[in-house]
Amino acid sequence: MKKRILGNSGLEVSELGLGCMGLTFGYGPATNETEAVALIHKAVELGITFFDTAEAYTQGANEVLLGKALKPYRNKVVIATKFGFKNGVPAEGPDSRPERIRAVVENSLRYLQTDVIDLLYQHRVDPDVPVEEVAGTVKDLIQQGKVRHFGMSEAGVQSIRKANAVQPVTALQSEYSLWWREPEKEILPTLEELGIGFVPFSPLGRGFLTGAINSDTRFDTNDFRNTVPRFSEENRKANQGLVDLMNEIAKAKNAAPAQIALAWLMAQKPWIVPIPGTTRQHRLIENAGSTNVLLTTTEVADIDKAFSAIPVQGERYPTQFQKMAGK
Repeated sequence: MKKRILGNSGLEVSELGLGCMGLTFGYGPATNETEAVALIHKAVELGITFFDTAEAYTQGANEVLLGKALKPYRNKVVIATKFGFKNGVPAEGPDSRPERIRAVVENSLRYLQTDVIDLLYQHRVDPDVPVEEVAGTVKDLIQQGKVRHFGMSEAGVQSIRKANAVQPVTALQSEYSLWWREPEKEILPTLEELGIGFVPFSPLGRGFLTGAINSDTRFDTNDFRNTVPRFSEENRKANQGLVDLMNEIAKAKNAAPAQIALAWLMAQKPWIVPIPGTTRQHRLIENAGSTNVLLTTTEVADIDKAFSAIPVQGERYPTQFQKMAGK
């Protein structure tokens, strides 16, 4: 698998990463540990060197899993984690007080069985703590050798600029896919101007763009998508045209729908590195295969045009989480 550099930072990662949240959090019961470790090892075998976790993904359990799985490969991989929620619980709201950041970092270092965090994100901007203070705290941690790079997640343009002036931001992680293209308006031009890499999460629309979900799908009771307006039965039915279109494009290209969605993202900019997540090895292998699907400029333009003609129905977050995004 080829490598990419996140912005001007010099941080080199595989052109496709692995989002590990779903292994313990968000999409129903946690994956069996043996199976989860095997999946992560398979990712390394496929050439993936960029792994994403967070304190908020089961209050450290996800980091513990990743630390255990990646210990044999630690010097060959890049691990990103995040701070920023009260007690590590998203529903309790943001908390980026300097003392909290330092405490989370100490926990993460222990959980991940490492001496340094390669990329440390602020999970959400905290309206009660100036972002300059957050950046300054991470800058101190970088100087102490506990962190290598600073990132932000779902931050707005002004917050990114303010933070970057204190400590250069290596990467922004936010949702971006064929069915959520809001970042194209202000975020992408700002990142290009400042030399910041972009790490799209949910690049497959939380599974919708793979074609594996339809209006009849029933999610596990603990699945986050039960609370997402875009995944209501009515909206899934209304958005089915997107999946049908993706299937048509994929068939013409002799590829899987997920591979087209990921290839489209990687074709946007050379400093974009998607991090699709999965709990199944056959999906992991399929996703990795997207790096071999090369879209021409004309094909990208045709996909853009086709998708722009189908308006997406439903918000991407429940109200309480929508309020935390883009600040």
